[in-house]
This record gives sequence, C-alpha cells and structure tokens, in this order.
Amino acid sequence: MMQGSRATTSGTRSPAEETRVSGAIGAITAHIRNADLGPGDRLPSEAAISQELSVSRSVVREAFRSLAAMRLIDLKAGRRATVAEIDYGAMSPMIEHGVNTEQISIQQIYDVRRTIESRTAALAAMRRSDAEGEAILAHAHAMRANLTQPDVVMEHDLAFHVAIAAAAKNPVYSLIIGAFDGVTRQTWPIGWRSRTSDAEQRKMIDIHIQIAEAIVSGNPQTASALMATHFDVSVQALLAAGLA
Repeated sequence: MMQGSRATTSGTRSPAEETRVSGAIGAITAHIRNADLGPGDRLPSEAAISQELSVSRSVVREAFRSLAAMRLIDLKAGRRATVAEIDYGAMSPMIEHGVNTEQISIQQIYDVRRTIESRTAALAAMRRSDAEGEAILAHAHAMRANLTQPDVVMEHDLAFHVAIAAAAKNPVYSLIIGAFDGVTRQTWPIGWRSRTSDAEQRKMIDIHIQIAEAIVSGNPQTASALMATHFDVSVQALLAAGLA
C-alpha cells in the first residue's frame, strides 16, 4: 500500500503527499458523481477509500478536510462524511480576498450585482410564491420600522436580497448573491452613513419597498428597473464616501 510522506517541518505537505491528496480529492468527487450521491448521502469510510486508492488514511483525511473546506462534503465527529448541500461559503472568502487585495474593486462588485439582481428581481416577480412575496415585503417594511437602528436595517436589507434570489428559483443566483455577503457587510455601513439625512435614508428604504411591491404584484419590468436604480444610487453613495 502506498504510504503518505511525512509532512515537512514547516507543516505543509510535501509535493508527493500533495499529489496523493489531490488524487484522492479527484477520486472522491468522481465517486459522488458516478454513484449519483445527493445532499446528505454518506461517503465510503476513510478505511474503505484508503484501501481502494492504496493510500494512507492520513491522505484520505486530508482530502476530506479539503473537500469540507470547499463546502462539498460535511464532516462531523464520529460520523461518516456526507455530501453537502451547495452554499456560498467557499465563494465569499474568495471575493473578500479579491477586494481586500485590490484585485477587485467595490464598483466592479456593484456592477455585477446590478446586472444579476435586476434579473433576479424580474424572475422573482414572475416565479415567487405568495409566502415568498410576503417575506420579501416584510423585510422591506422592517427596514423602515427600524430606521433608527442601522444594524437591524442592514440585516433585513441583506435578507431582502437573498429572499429575492431564492424567489427567482435558480440556485446559481442564490449562490452568487450569498457570496457577496462578506463584502456587503463591510460596505453597507459606509453607504448608510454617506446618506446624512433621514430623508436620504428613508428614500433608500422606500425603493426597497417599491421593489418588493412590484415583485408581489407580478410586475417584472418595474421590479428590474427599480433594482437597477437602487444599485446606481448605491454606487453614487459609495463614490461620495470615497469607497468605490
């Protein structure tokens, strides 16, 4: 049986070990695909995979950890690894890293969001259930009701956009919108503070209510246009704050 090399003194894997771990990752993902496994389905044990691939259990363990970090599998102590449900957890840090290292600008983020969320608003107006429409509208009204508590307004604002993406009935949109969560939490307070009067803050919230009402009433054109306007104004606010 092929045994894994010892880790280097720096704590990183040796090239040979890295190759074995990469091979194990490929084999495990191929098994998920070929066995038609879905969320919650169990993977073979570390011992079984180790024997099948002729690698040490430490290699398989490292492969499992890498797949868990990518949110492809779930690991729980004392239980077999299972296939994970898709989420945005692996994408969000990458986008934050791009912004923090100045490889991506905030304005570029908002340009992408404007394009995508104009579409999700239109689709939500066409596809949302009654319960989803009510939830979207409730988040918008909660923003207004908590005007003096910016932290609460922000949470409902984030939930508002996530709810619209979910109502669009395309999980790819939900993944992308969710992946912007970390960056938005950094920029949202700046944009809010740049609106120095109650009137400006109320205007920002009012457009959320108008978007929600267009979605509830089943008007995709209006919902899309209002969402585009919302992002145009948001970028202007960030530019005024010297951020975008």
